[in-house]
Amino acid sequence: MALKLIVGLGNPGSRYANTRHNVGFMVVDLLASRWHQDYRSGRGAYVYAKDNGREAMLAKPTTYMNNSGEAVRHLMDYYQIELEDTMVIFDDLDIPFGQLRVRKTGGAGTHRGVRSVIQHLGSEDFPRIRIGIGGNQGTKSAEVYVLENFEKGEAELLPQVIERAADAVENWMVHGIDQTMNQFNQTNQIDDVAIKEDR
Repeated sequence: MALKLIVGLGNPGSRYANTRHNVGFMVVDLLASRWHQDYRSGRGAYVYAKDNGREAMLAKPTTYMNNSGEAVRHLMDYYQIELEDTMVIFDDLDIPFGQLRVRKTGGAGTHRGVRSVIQHLGSEDFPRIRIGIGGNQGTKSAEVYVLENFEKGEAELLPQVIERAADAVENWMVHGIDQTMNQFNQTNQIDDVAIKEDR
């Protein structure tokens, strides 16, 4: 079985740990906890946790978001991982909070981290999970909004969102991208009553 690479995008350091831009990190952290794996420093600008039993590797770039592709390229080259076996997880402002979009290909939109990954890989054809953080931006710029912590109502529901994204990753590892898209793109609504009450 080919080694699977699961990369969460985010910014390193406690300053950014709970921000909207770091949901990718949150998902791989949950998977590391589920699998009882600890991170170690990689040969490139990333930390990783390898689960030999699952033939899977979790990784978090330490380059800061805008240069994420550097770490992904290094991991794929060093461990000889194919595009279709590389799952990238990241936040998406264009999707309402609490929703997931699983895709096998696609552009970067306005996401600079994904843009960096595409540039370094020379391809858009890698699986990805987009985690919705949109819906309450108001007049704030995207740059400010994504680096803020979640509001109270969102924070209460966030564990459900992260759990579901982690479930999608594990499903992909076993059943592949098409089945995962069918299952998780159809039933990805999170109860938003608490969010509405918080606004």
